[in-house]
Amino acid sequence: MNTGQTMLTVAAMMLLSAIVLRINNNFLNTNTVMMENRFGVLALSLATSYIEEATGKAFDAQTDEKPVETLGELTSPGGLGPGSGEVYPFFNDFDDFNGLTRLDTSMRSAYYNVECHVDYINPANPDVAVNSTTWHKKITVNVFSTGFMRDTVSLSSIYSYFYFR
Repeated sequence: MNTGQTMLTVAAMMLLSAIVLRINNNFLNTNTVMMENRFGVLALSLATSYIEEATGKAFDAQTDEKPVETLGELTSPGGLGPGSGEVYPFFNDFDDFNGLTRLDTSMRSAYYNVECHVDYINPANPDVAVNSTTWHKKITVNVFSTGFMRDTVSLSSIYSYFYFR
């Protein structure tokens, strides 16, 4: 082999090495994106489960067994949260989920931290909590996983009280 052939062989090996490294890098990036998406979908499903569970409960502790007709009968904004002796998953009303924090280990792929917040809201501006009772409550569920997800999944839902005579 002469010098020209040796140089061509070295250049070909360098080009082949660069291509192999680029392909491996693309495989790793694709795998990372797929895992992040998987954990995000699982977090979204978990947040949806908590919202569905909360909206399946009574609107307020006062509406659990009988209807209320005035706002004064509802739980005060400072009293939102579980009553004495109430523990998850045995809540009886929507606002018991206020302040709930749990480490969900039901999925083997990752552990998720779940935080729930419930506030009274004005339907004209549902993004702002009000410090008075209304016929509308908003739950916000935040789900995150340390080490597996970059972002926190945050879902909100509004639950309103309607009573027909």
